[in-house]
Amino acid sequence: MIHVERLTYVYPGAARPAVADVSFRVDPGEIFGLLGPSGAGKSTIQRVLTRLNRRFTGTVEVLSKRLEAWDHSFYERIGVGFEVPNHYPRLTGRENLAFFASIFGRSAAGIPELLERVGLADAADERVADYSKGMRMRLGFVRALLHDPRVLFLDEPAAGLDPVNATLVKNVVREQRSQGKTILLTTHNMADVEELCDRVGFLVDGTMRVVDTPAALEARHGRRIVRVTHATGPDGESAVDEFPLDGLGADAEFLRLLADRHIRSIHSQEASLNHVFAEVTGVSLPGGHTSQ
Repeated sequence: MIHVERLTYVYPGAARPAVADVSFRVDPGEIFGLLGPSGAGKSTIQRVLTRLNRRFTGTVEVLSKRLEAWDHSFYERIGVGFEVPNHYPRLTGRENLAFFASIFGRSAAGIPELLERVGLADAADERVADYSKGMRMRLGFVRALLHDPRVLFLDEPAAGLDPVNATLVKNVVREQRSQGKTILLTTHNMADVEELCDRVGFLVDGTMRVVDTPAALEARHGRRIVRVTHATGPDGESAVDEFPLDGLGADAEFLRLLADRHIRSIHSQEASLNHVFAEVTGVSLPGGHTSQ
C-alpha cells in the first residue's frame, strides 16, 4: 500500500536534507509506526506521502501508484489526521464534519456514531471555538475517517488526550486496521507504538536506523534476565543477583539460592522498546504523557 525507496527531501535553502535515503514499506492492513524525536523527519515524510512536499528524489508509491501519477482523486482515497488540526471555529463540531463530508460527496448520516466513538457526542452542537485542545484533536481524528479512506496518515493521534479519551481513539485505530485499512502513524511516544504498531521504523536525524516488529527488536537487542532479591543476614540485609534467563535451570548459583529458601522476590527483566531505541539510535524518547 505504501512503498518508499531511497527518499530524500531538502527544504529550500537548507544546508542538509530533512530526510536522506529513507526506505520502507507498509503492507495492507498494517499499522506502521514512524518513531523518532522532534525534528527527526517524521512530518516531512508524511508531507511527501500526502503530496504536500513534492520536490523529492527517490521512488514513492501509494496504493500501487507513484505519487507523480496521482491527480486530485488521491485525496478521496487517503485520510490525514494532523497533530495540530484546523477547523472552522464558528461552526459546531457536527457542522464541521458535515461540511467536510460534503466535499467528498458523503452522507452525514454516520457522523453521530463517529462522534460517540471518540467521546464528543455531548459536544456535537457546541462551537469548535469552545472546544479544548484535546476535543479538537479528536474532532480532527474523526474528520480523517469521514470518507472511509483505504490509507490513513495519523500524526500523534493520542497527543494531548487524557487516558480515557486516548483509549477511545486507539480503539478506533485498531478497528480501522481490522477492517483492512493501512495506517502510517508518526509519533515520538513509545507507549503508542507498543500498543498499536505491527512494525516500526526508528527515524533519527532524517535517516531510518532500523525497521522491524517491536517484538523482534526487543528480542534482538534485549537482555533477558531474572533478578533475584535474597536475604544475606539475620538483620534483614538483602542482595540482588541477576541470572541469564537462558539456561537458568542449570545455573548452580541460582539453584543454591532456591535451595536455601532465603529468596524474597524473583522478577524477569525483559527489554523495553525504549531501551532498544536508545541502544540503536543513542536517543531516548518519552514513554508517554497526558494533559487535558
